[in-house]
Parts: sequence; C-alpha cells; structure tokens
Amino acid sequence: MKQTTMTSNAKAIAAFLGKKAEIDEMLSRLQELSDNHFNSHPDEINWGDVGTLEHCASLLKRITDSAFGEDEHAE
Repeated sequence: MKQTTMTSNAKAIAAFLGKKAEIDEMLSRLQELSDNHFNSHPDEINWGDVGTLEHCASLLKRITDSAFGEDEHAE
C-alpha cells in the first residue's frame, strides 16, 4: 500500500508542477501585455478599453483574493 501512496503522491506532484507551469506562462504573457500597455495606443484609448481592463482587473482580483485569503475568501 505504501508504493501506491508514493505513486499517487508523485502523480499529484507532477500534476501540481504542470499547473504551476501553466500559471507561470499566463503570468508571463500578462506581464508582457501590461508592459505593452495592453496593446493600446494613447491617442486611441476609449471607454471600451477602460471597460475591458476593468473586467480583467475584476477577474484577477477574484484570483488574488482566493490565493491570499482576502475579501470574501478571508477566514
């Protein structure tokens, strides 16, 4: 039974590291997009662009609140 637990744990670790790599890639892409001002040009920014960023920010806030146990995820 111990072998099964170790195998299961190794699979869980591999799955965890795979998901972490996915998150790291997404964060890298988001940082690059942010560094490029979300592909917006100052003379062309409109309220639609603001709404899009507001939506993205609200989704990221849900993630950070969950990750750090803040707001509705606070204990």
